[in-house]
Amino acid sequence: MKARAIVIGSGTSTGVPMIGCRCPVCLSDDPKNQRARPAIAIDAPTGRILVDAPQELRLQLLRFGLDDRMDAALITHTHADHIFGLDDLRGFTEMTGRAIPVYAEQAALDDLERVFRYIRFPAPAGASKPLIEFHRIEGDFDLCGLRVEPLRVYHGDMPILAFRFGSLAYVTDVKRIPPESWDRLSGLDFLILDAVRIAPHPTHYNLEEALAVIAELKPKRAALTHLAHDFDHEATNRELPASVELCYDGMTIEFEAQEALR
Repeated sequence: MKARAIVIGSGTSTGVPMIGCRCPVCLSDDPKNQRARPAIAIDAPTGRILVDAPQELRLQLLRFGLDDRMDAALITHTHADHIFGLDDLRGFTEMTGRAIPVYAEQAALDDLERVFRYIRFPAPAGASKPLIEFHRIEGDFDLCGLRVEPLRVYHGDMPILAFRFGSLAYVTDVKRIPPESWDRLSGLDFLILDAVRIAPHPTHYNLEEALAVIAELKPKRAALTHLAHDFDHEATNRELPASVELCYDGMTIEFEAQEALR
């Protein structure tokens, strides 16, 4: 069963270009060096799934023609660059009148309930708010006709989620993959993996670490995401192994999804 992933943001938390920077990458006119904060969308058999909701979500969805529908959202963790666009789901709920389910583990749900507390209360007459239903992730589950497998990874010391969708996995904001998740990430067709910069980072893989992980996990193909302005797209790609490339905003990946169990 085929599905499609669309990278709607491949940048780090500052975005690229970065405010105040005049480096060659930030000044580049190559559109692949212009990176919104990190997220993907999955076109599944019976709907579209958003993975994380960055600050520029509205602009990202409009840019890539994904403003016609959104059926569910998954949250990896609750840093600003992964949730502060969640209110932009309002556009979809106003079109349909239906709530969008948002899935996260309990610690993230606690944060979302606090940050988006206003969602729980009726909007005043003449105003609007997104209709969102929060759901706790406790294991594998079915969504939009495919199987979603949440996997534990660590963003520094912070436990967060990666997601596997059949032959593709999305692993952003990671510094350590524990053994139980390592096994589920081995031998994929496609791995999207964090590689924030060239120098070491306390809570993210850098380029050297990400390439070492890819060499051990042995996916058929891999793409690096959550990219800072260290990386010129074309120059870096020329130096990477043949099966590895940098993500870019608008990149699409066809993959074999695991069918829902029911």
